Amino acid sequence: MSLLFPTHPTTRPRRRHRHRRNHVVPMLIGAALAAPAIAVVAYLLWPTWQSQKPGDPDRIPVSVGATLFNVPTHAFRRKVQKHSGPQERVDLSYVYPSLEASNLPRHVSVENFDENAQPIDRIFVSISAHHDATSPDARMRTIYPRYIDRATSSEDGLTTQPFRDNSPYSNEDLFLGTTPALVARCTRDGATPGMCMSERRIGGADLSFRFPRSWLEQWRDVGNAMDRLTTQLSGLR
Repeated sequence: MSLLFPTHPTTRPRRRHRHRRNHVVPMLIGAALAAPAIAVVAYLLWPTWQSQKPGDPDRIPVSVGATLFNVPTHAFRRKVQKHSGPQERVDLSYVYPSLEASNLPRHVSVENFDENAQPIDRIFVSISAHHDATSPDARMRTIYPRYIDRATSSEDGLTTQPFRDNSPYSNEDLFLGTTPALVARCTRDGATPGMCMSERRIGGADLSFRFPRSWLEQWRDVGNAMDRLTTQLSGLR
């Protein structure tokens, strides 16, 4: 019986192997052609992968008093405030006069340390929701004049108006400049150097700038610095 089927089974496997080889060869050729294209795409995308820093953008959008501010990541003074979204208040600092946003503490060594306080090289900015409280302009027009002493002095375009000793602002002076516009309330020098505060209202938030009184010797530079920071934070000009 086996002699009746001597040749047929031996030819079919060879045909199957030929069909497999016919499919494999085009696949290998396609892979060889695609490899250079994949390498080019990977090379072009590689710098993008390197430059991205997830979770550490240059600026963080913060909403204070329903007003949007774009805050440099390294300007935050408190880590708990370093996030996007609505906040009641944020506290920032910038190196002066460069206005660089840096949260790194200044290095103090044995050689430059002494018992006296180190000079302040930062301008501090607090952004807080005002909740319809009296605006800085309204205080300037209606409140401060009630407590200002008549004695005034002016130097280099900056007017000094002392507050009366029995007023809520005793031991403080009011400084007014016009070009650029500057209104600052400053404590007087004493056991500690005097500090100044200047406020501005943007939408639903108040911006409070704090800096050493001694900087008023170049008050125009200080006024221009506050203008620049206001523009950078709010986008308003």
